[in-house]
Amino acid sequence: MEELRQRILAEGRAKAEGGVVLVGSFLNHQMDPQLMMHCAREFASLFKDMGINKIVTIEASGIAPAIMTGYLMNLPVVFVKKKQPKTIDESWKSWVWSFTRDGETTVCIDRKFLTADDRILFIIHLCRQSGARIVGMGFLVEKGFAQGGQFLRDHNIPYHALATITRIREDNSMELA
Repeated sequence: MEELRQRILAEGRAKAEGGVVLVGSFLNHQMDPQLMMHCAREFASLFKDMGINKIVTIEASGIAPAIMTGYLMNLPVVFVKKKQPKTIDESWKSWVWSFTRDGETTVCIDRKFLTADDRILFIIHLCRQSGARIVGMGFLVEKGFAQGGQFLRDHNIPYHALATITRIREDNSMELA
């Protein structure tokens, strides 16, 4: 998606060490709702014929585009929690690696919101535990130099990245596909 690519190049920053991409001016700390809606329209178009009945996202930067995609597709949006709240009795649990925090984080989702009957847009170990069928995954920004995309291809999971960073140079500038 050209609009997102241009914003990354114009406003994004990178740290070659650790592969961290900083997009706080329009995604993480300050959000551009028009850009998020444009991204949501792209996701809704890309995944419209896949029989999805829920959208799942983690409590992070993906919340806004997930909600907007859910709105456009008329689907519920389920949040993976970073800590298990006292209000959840039974949950699916897993761990994710955080490049931002440089460590593992435990995550969970209430079992009543993710079942074997679900066909979801997203992926996380929690989905496999529940028996939900992973039918697609959408990314605003993919770090093409990392192994995530290859993992998804190796497991035959269809995914779409609206922008792919192929390399972070030593001067912290970025190359996009």
